[in-house]
Amino acid sequence: MRALYSGCVTCAKTLPALWLLSDARNDARLEWALATLPRGNALVFRHYHLKEKARRTRFDTLAALARAGGHLVILAGPAERAQAWGADGIYGPPGKLGKGPGLLRLATAHDAREIFLANRARADGVFLSPVFPTRSHPGGGCLGIANFREIAARAEMPVIALGGMTAERAKALDWPRWAAIDGLSA
Repeated sequence: MRALYSGCVTCAKTLPALWLLSDARNDARLEWALATLPRGNALVFRHYHLKEKARRTRFDTLAALARAGGHLVILAGPAERAQAWGADGIYGPPGKLGKGPGLLRLATAHDAREIFLANRARADGVFLSPVFPTRSHPGGGCLGIANFREIAARAEMPVIALGGMTAERAKALDWPRWAAIDGLSA
């Protein structure tokens, strides 16, 4: 496989291969998903559907399980909250990635413009989506393999494939890092 990343050597070597994203629809299966996720990967805790107190409680529960499996725990939200909650990093649009000492900064992108913004924000990694059709955006378009690769080549940090990803699709994409909601929790 060709080199996929030309920036931070530490990030390229340390960012996990598999990223489980939490969502309202996979909440009931997250304990199982974390228990079966191979050691040393990552959980991105989103749970936007919960109010703050319930969200924090659910975060604490899942973070403990993730850490027991040797996984990174990334919080969708501001750096200040991630630090207060003990997360390893933050996840969000490039323009909303704050700075926090020791936090990984993981951007979201859907096109070349957002990859440019992630580069400018000096994100440690970027989730590029949707690669394939996904339940998150039924009937919406997707990048497809060729377009995904073309856009990902513009990134100055590791790219994590997201959107309709499963183990089979990850193999077809032949990409070192991928993330899923349903594909890792079904």
